[in-house]
Amino acid sequence: MNPIFDFFFGQYSDYETIDVLLEIIAVIFGFLSVWYSKQNKILVFPTGMISTIIFVYLLFKWELLGDMMINGYYFVMSVYGWYVWTRKVDETHVTPISITTPKERLISVFIFLATLLFVFLVYKTFDKWTGWVAYIDTFTTAIFFVGMWLMARRKLENWLFWIVGDLISVPLYFYKGFTFTSLQYLGFTFIAIFGYIAWKKSINNNRQIA
Repeated sequence: MNPIFDFFFGQYSDYETIDVLLEIIAVIFGFLSVWYSKQNKILVFPTGMISTIIFVYLLFKWELLGDMMINGYYFVMSVYGWYVWTRKVDETHVTPISITTPKERLISVFIFLATLLFVFLVYKTFDKWTGWVAYIDTFTTAIFFVGMWLMARRKLENWLFWIVGDLISVPLYFYKGFTFTSLQYLGFTFIAIFGYIAWKKSINNNRQIA
């Protein structure tokens, strides 16, 4: 086998073919979801829900509890976000892109700290707190929980959390043996950067119109 191919994809030799295909499908829908989010389109939620359902199944099977909880949370927040994004604030306008308020910043801090504690307790309960990966998992889970909550509320700052979490996840998932998912997060990083720029521009344009 080609050494380069083996380095990146050799870990899949022990996986069931159906699981590899499901991971690829989940990655494709994950890309679509983040792209639609950048475009500020409601399709971010149904595509994201398909991706997260698949990942919850796979991660449960692979006993990756932290990652599974992230995706389960994504699904729940997608339902909430779908509601928020389509909720009308007046007769003609739905919830707009905006910057976080002081209250939302406090809630973000609470979500971050509460997630750290929750994931730690879960890992200790299931005896998964066994190495440095558990620390990174806990930290990235907290980052993504805040990012998803802010995205569901259509807040600009959600992209900053995605960028940080995605950058950490690229080498982390490769280390865990999930090359396709690692590449997904690499793509997510670039989309998140452009997403922040696009949403920031939208806010500035709305201010000028107002």
